[in-house]
Order: sequence, then structure tokens, then C-alpha cells
Amino acid sequence: MTHVYPGHFITFEGGEGSGKTTQLALLADTLRGLGFPVLQTREPGGTALGDAIRALILNGSKDDPDIDPKTELFLYLASRSQHVTEVIQPALTAGKIVLCDRFTDATLAYQGDGRKLPKEAIEQMTHFASYGLVPELTFFLDLDVQTGLARLKGREEINRMDQETFQFHNAVYQGYHSLARANPKRIVIIDASGTIDAIALKIQGHINAFLS
Repeated sequence: MTHVYPGHFITFEGGEGSGKTTQLALLADTLRGLGFPVLQTREPGGTALGDAIRALILNGSKDDPDIDPKTELFLYLASRSQHVTEVIQPALTAGKIVLCDRFTDATLAYQGDGRKLPKEAIEQMTHFASYGLVPELTFFLDLDVQTGLARLKGREEINRMDQETFQFHNAVYQGYHSLARANPKRIVIIDASGTIDAIALKIQGHINAFLS
């Protein structure tokens, strides 16, 4: 049974280049402007230990020695467990709105659909690692893979995941759509092909309805 907190837990999901990090920051600014206490965080990361794990997973290139898919999964889960207990749960208990850049849906899409690890095992392990915490609302920024990867070319920092094959990213994209179909009450699909302002307005409309 999921614990009910005074705060709200909202996550942003999407493939590479979908703009979720930008939209999360814009929503955080908007909510703070309305007087809400907000915590912005991300996965992997969010804690000193999580940031160290993030560097292990994402730094380097596809030409470096491969991280075994199960090792990668366990690293993500270790980061998440620390993140939930050290940062997310205390913020929710304090009544804050927690906006998180990726959470358990990312693990199912990337390690399940992308890496082809068994979904049922991942679901059990993510539930265990996150102490059963489930977002109340998730925004899936839906952008086709080709456009998303093209956007990465303008970035200064390209990480190991960014460099994966088109087939990998497409499998992740299809995985997110499967999750959205399976969780229509929680996951809101946002067309991420428009302007930054237009996308932000759509998200704001959903947030207004959610908070009221």
C-alpha cells in the first residue's frame, strides 16, 4: 500500500531530446511563483551518492568497456533507494511538491524495453527500491526518436545513453507508450514537438486541474 503524503510527487519522462528537463524547470518556477513549496530533483542523482552513481552510468562513451545490463539496472536502483529515503520522502512529508526528472517508468522503458531485461523482475525490484512510492502524476513528453536525437547534436554534453543506437532509443520510446496505455490515469502524454511555451501551457493546464 502506498503511503499518503501531505506533498505531491510529479515526474517527467521522455526520450533523449524531448525537453522534459526544460519543462520541469519551467513548471517549478511557475509553481514557486504561485507560492507552492517545490523541490526539483533528478534520477539518477539527487543525492551525493546518486550523483556518483550517475557519473558511473552516464559518463564515458559507447566505446568504453560495456556495463552489463543487470549491473546498470542495480546501479539505477541503488541511486533510487538513496534518493527516495534521503530526499523525496522527507520533502513529501514536509508538504512540498516534488518534481522529479525520471523515476521508475524510465527504468522499465530503458532497462526493460531498451536492454530487454525481464519486465516482471524490474517491476518487483523498482517497487522494492522505491519503497513502493508511485508518482501521482507523470508527464510523458512525446517526441519522435529521430527529432529527439537530432536535438542532441546541439548539446555540449553527450552521455553514454545518448550514444545508444536508434533501435535502442526506438524500443525505449515504444516502451513509454506501452506504459502510458497501461496507466492512463497517471501518465499524461504531452506532444513535445511544439514550442517550449506551447508545451509549458499544456502542462500548466494539467497541473491546475490536478492541484484543484
